[in-house]
Amino acid sequence: MNDSQAVAAIAVMTVITAALRIFPFLIFRGGRTPAVVTYLGRVLPYSIMGMLVVYCLRDTNIHQPGSYVPYIISCAVVVLSYIWKRNSLLSIVGGTACYMILVQAVF
Repeated sequence: MNDSQAVAAIAVMTVITAALRIFPFLIFRGGRTPAVVTYLGRVLPYSIMGMLVVYCLRDTNIHQPGSYVPYIISCAVVVLSYIWKRNSLLSIVGGTACYMILVQAVF
């Protein structure tokens, strides 16, 4: 891929991304959002987080403590830090750091 092709690809991706972000504002112009969209906006973040937890823990081998103990401790760090500070970024970074330290240094 030469430079002009790369610039063209970036331009197309930029236009598509901007159009996708502007599209909902054009559809719901009057300020009236359908009830189903409001409902999905309220429940989808929680369901996506639940799905990510299941996805991340799906290959855990419960017969080897070295496999699941770092997950349990890191999940507890995420939950407790979120309850403590109500900060998603802090919880994610703290849980990831805890997991990496446990996997690299302890288990």
